[in-house]
Amino acid sequence: MDVFQTMRCFIAVAQSGSFTAAAATLDTSTTNVSKAVSSLEARLQTRLINRTTRRLALTEAGQRYLQRCEKIIEEMREADEEAGTAQTQPVGRLKIHAMSAVGNHYVINAIARYRETHPSVMFDLTLTNRLPDLLEEGYDMSIVLARDLPDSGFVAQRLGITYSILCASPAYLKKRGIPDAPGALGSHDCLRIVNTVMPAENWVFEGPEGVETVSTPMSPFHVNTADAMTVAISNGMGIGIQPIASAVEGLKAGTLVRVLPEYHFEELNVFAIYPSRKFVDAKIKTWVDFLKDYIPVLLASDEKIVGSSKKR
Repeated sequence: MDVFQTMRCFIAVAQSGSFTAAAATLDTSTTNVSKAVSSLEARLQTRLINRTTRRLALTEAGQRYLQRCEKIIEEMREADEEAGTAQTQPVGRLKIHAMSAVGNHYVINAIARYRETHPSVMFDLTLTNRLPDLLEEGYDMSIVLARDLPDSGFVAQRLGITYSILCASPAYLKKRGIPDAPGALGSHDCLRIVNTVMPAENWVFEGPEGVETVSTPMSPFHVNTADAMTVAISNGMGIGIQPIASAVEGLKAGTLVRVLPEYHFEELNVFAIYPSRKFVDAKIKTWVDFLKDYIPVLLASDEKIVGSSKKR
């Protein structure tokens, strides 16, 4: 019999004043209750109950121990109820990882909308351009861009598809001219994003003639996030890769111009990854369901804006 069960037996005896009554309360035999209390006393090396043929009485040590046991068992009950509630009600804190462009432009918006209907769920959001170790780093979910995912045993929900395009500022294009084909990029300042998602030296385009690879010249500027690249491009530093998410605001405002509008980079899946399909608590389940409805709408809206830039 485990220590918590012996505590329960002791509490039942102390509260009822009888081994027989305690056994009836716990739906067990009087012998089992007596053995449980005796084993508890043996483990503690302390008499908790004075027994006579007519009555039972707690010792001073037993009275103190009873107060502690009642508190422990009550806290266990509350913990069980809280854990059970997590399966049915979205409450608590979600620790989320997202890649930077997706996180800044989609996930934060999604969190704001989700919390309008689930205010009891709180979020810790980390933005990095890598695929984290969910278990080692304690994340409940990672939202990433990838063509495919390694076999990890985790659950992966595909939220949609996106891609990157080339952009420059109007001032840069006025000064240096507009390239009319990927091969013309050799005479331009090609800015590079250095991370696990974006291509580096070789830019692989998908266009009217299929797949086309271009080796870009030495870059005057490297950076590791798409939003930082947006700032560099807007300042006329050169032509750079922009995920759709990072490009749309600049395209709408006219601070960015799409370069080679008939071409784009490899399509990537947007995945939500989380550790287990079994016993998924309510906050993760409702969050995933919300993302599956909300993110595709944002992706479609942004792709429409980017697509309209082909006509300019």
